[in-house]
This record gives sequence, structure tokens and C-alpha cells, in this order.
Amino acid sequence: MSAEQMLGFFLGWNQPFEPGRGDQARAAPLYFRDWSGMEIVLIAVAVAALSLPAGYFIGKALFRAKAESIQHDAERARVEADKEIETARRAAQVEAREELQKLKDEADKELKQRRSEVQKLEDRLEEKEVDLRDREKEIRRREQSLSDKEAHNRKMGDDLAQALDEQKRQLEQVSGLSSSQAKELLLKQIEEEARHDMAKIVRSVEEEAKRESDRRARNILSLSIQRTAANHAAETTVSVVPLPSDEMKGRIIGREGRNIRALENISGIDVIIDDTPEAVVLSGFDGVKREIARLTLTKLLSDGRIHPARIEDTYKQAKAEVEKAIVEAGEQATIEANIHGLPDNLVKLLGRLKYRTSYGQNVLAHSLEVSHVAGIMAAELGANTKIVRRAGLLHDIGKAVDHQIEGTHAEIGSNLAKKNRESQAILHAIEAHHGDVEPQTVEAVLVQAADAVSAARPGARRDSLESYIKRLESLENIAMGKKGVEKCYVMQAGREIRVMVKPNEIDDDAAALLSREIAKEIEKQLDYPGQIKITVIRESRATEYAK
Repeated sequence: MSAEQMLGFFLGWNQPFEPGRGDQARAAPLYFRDWSGMEIVLIAVAVAALSLPAGYFIGKALFRAKAESIQHDAERARVEADKEIETARRAAQVEAREELQKLKDEADKELKQRRSEVQKLEDRLEEKEVDLRDREKEIRRREQSLSDKEAHNRKMGDDLAQALDEQKRQLEQVSGLSSSQAKELLLKQIEEEARHDMAKIVRSVEEEAKRESDRRARNILSLSIQRTAANHAAETTVSVVPLPSDEMKGRIIGREGRNIRALENISGIDVIIDDTPEAVVLSGFDGVKREIARLTLTKLLSDGRIHPARIEDTYKQAKAEVEKAIVEAGEQATIEANIHGLPDNLVKLLGRLKYRTSYGQNVLAHSLEVSHVAGIMAAELGANTKIVRRAGLLHDIGKAVDHQIEGTHAEIGSNLAKKNRESQAILHAIEAHHGDVEPQTVEAVLVQAADAVSAARPGARRDSLESYIKRLESLENIAMGKKGVEKCYVMQAGREIRVMVKPNEIDDDAAALLSREIAKEIEKQLDYPGQIKITVIRESRATEYAK
């Protein structure tokens, strides 16, 4: 900026001085137009020198005025703020007083309520204390009364004891019996009366239980037998092999009997060639060996070549076929009985029962029947049908090897089942099916009953004459050994015993006890299929004389 422009600025021109712009430029005042540049600069310096102090003082005055205005505003704002604070404080005090008064009123109300509750509790406690004091008085009164009664009772007891002693002495003098003798006589009389009453109760309970049990057992057994109806054919310990002609007997015997000796030695079966036309009898107690021998002889007869070497080869073939048939028979039995998971060695032993008989009854068929009957009864009674069927099928498994191992077939069968990891319930059922041990489970009782049912079917078994007579004699001896028995008759092939008693020694109640004692002794001493009925008959007589 030039000196002229600066001068114009300080002198307050509206437009700075710009020489040389012609008419468009704003002209400076006329009194400056003729001044030189130096003069203008000097004048500007002088004006600036004079304006600086003036500006300072003016600015200072303006700043002081502004500061006083600000201070005044601040003071006024502080006063207003103090007024607002005071107003808020007073309002807060009023609100606090009101809240405090409200809390005080609530506390007074709650305190009053608590005091009222405490007063009620104190009143109740006081009432209970009064009631307790009254009860204590009543208890003391009763204790005193009981004490008086006890003393009175003791006195009466002493008087009664003295009276009893006096009465006892008088009774001893009158009866001629001592106290111990009279007591023994009284106890004996009471015992006889008690036994008489007990016999009546036992008789009544037994009759009721017997009626109900007979009815249910009859229904269940009849249902089981109907659903497992089977045909029975008695089997013997011999096998008959038919011959095409009697000329074959000589060929079977061979030169100097070498063929028949070879057959008997290799099979262990007796070959009986007698006068029976066109037949050879094979005799032996081992059904498997007898079947192998029968099959061997049948093959030899169909082949026509009979000599020791051929007999040995044919025997091996027949043995293999019978072993295969044993396994198949065992597997078929498990399928028919609906038994799964039976070990292979038990299946094989089960198949051997096909060639084993008991009193003429096929043991495998008997085992299957026991399994079916026991399973049906278990279903009717709600017992475990799987265990019952399995135990019924295996109950006679010991008969497959009883000629090789010592012991009863029940014991042998239990040991075999135990070795093959059968359950304890099945082991117990096998052990108890002939009463060797007491049955402890429902399943064991069902297997025992099913075994008796299968053995007692008409035509299922046959006894030898010797064992039959021996059993009848044992039944008679057991009944005749009882006191008061006069006669005894065994009827229905040992299925029923009728006992005649002396009427003057056995009354009706004692007759019921006698029948029970005979039944228990028969169960304990004898082994028999089915059940035996014991009937005690007592004659009743009424005699009167007309005068």
C-alpha cells in the first residue's frame, strides 16, 4: 500500500486513493491533491502518532466499561443463582420435612400394630400359663388318685393272694391233690381242649383251601392237558429187526459165529437169534447203542455182504448217521419248545434222550410235554414262562448220561446245566422236580407238577410187577403204623388209600389230622408219579336201649 493509500485510510476515505485510474477512481479531498508525497507521509505519521495514545486510552476506557458491565452481569447472575439455590434449598427442606413426617407416621403406625400383636401374644401366653397351672393341678390330683388306687390295689392284691392261698389249701385238703398235680391236670385238660379246637380250625381251613385249590388246579391242569394232548406208546429195552427170510440168520451168525461176535463186540448190544420167525432181537439198556446196532444190521441186510470188516465199516457209517440224528432231534426239540440259545453240548444231550426210556416212556417226548404243560400253567398263574419252559425241557437231561456218572439224574442234570451257565432258577427247578430238595420258587413247583402230569397220563408209563407190589406194601405199612388205625386198603393201583380207624380212639377232628400225617409221611418216604388220595373213614354209632 502506498503512502497516499495509507493516508486515505487513516483519514477515513471510503475508497483508497488510487492515482492514475482516471474517472473511475474516487478523488481525494481537494486540499490533498496538491501535496507532495513526503508531506502526505509526514502528515500520516503525525496523525498516527497522535491517534495511538488516543486509541490506547479509548480502548482502555472501553475495556474498563466492558469489564464493569461483565462484572455487573456476573454479580447479578450470582445473586439470581443464590436466590434460586435458596429457593431450591427451602423447597427441599419442606419436602424432606414432609417425607420425614410421613415415615414417622408409618413407623408410629407399625409400632402401634406391633405393640398390639405383642399384647395379644402376652394375653395368649398368660392364658396358656393359667391353663398349664390348671393342668398341673389336675395331673397332681390324678397322680394322687392313682397313688391312692395303687395302694388300694396292692392291699386288695395282698388280700386276694391270702384268700387264694387259703382257697388252695382248702382245695388241696378236699381234693387230695397238691398244687403241682392240680396244675398239671389243668394244663393237660387245657392242652386237650386246645388241640381239639386246633384240629377243628385246621380241618375247616384245610377244607376251604382244598376246595379252592382243587377247583383252580383242576381248571389249570385240564386246560394244560387238553392243549398238550399226546399219544403214548410204551417202549422197551429191545429192538426187533425184521429179516427177509430165516436163511439170513445163518449169515448173521457167520462161520463159527464170527459175524455175530463182531457185531456184539463193536456195538455193545446183545444180538438174540431165537425161534422168532424172520426177526432178530437186539437187547441193551443204552438206547443209542441199540439204535446204532439196529441201523448197522439193517444196512448189512440190505447190502447182503456180512463179514467182520464190512460190519466195522457199516457200524462207523451207522454211528455217524445216529450222531447226526441226535443233533437234529435236539435242535427240533428246542424249536418245538420255543427255546433259544441252548448250548450245543446240551442240545446233543437232549437229542440222546430220544433213545432213552423211563418206565417205557420216551424221555425226549416226556421232556417236551413237561415243557409245554409247565409253560401253559405258568401263563395261567402269571409266572415266568421262559424259565418254566426251559427248565421243563432240561429237567431230565441227566438221564442222558446217568449210566456214566454217579448220582441221581436230577443232581447230574443240575451239574450239567451249571457247567453250561444256566440260571440259578433253572438249576433249582431241575434239582427239585423229584423232591430231592424242597421247591422254593413257583417255577420249580410248576415243573414238578408238569412232570407228574406227564408221567401220570394213562398209558404213558408202565411199572414192573415187583416195584408195583413194593409200592403198595409201603403205602399199607405207612398207614397201619399210625395209632388208632384198624384196617387199610390200597386202591386204584396205588392212587388211593382208604384207612379205617377205631371210632373210640379217633374222633372226626383227629381223623383230619391223621390223613394229613399219612400224606406227609408218604411224600417224605416214597417216590411216585402223580398224586395219592388218602381217605380216613370213621364209623359213627348211636345206641339207645328201650326199657
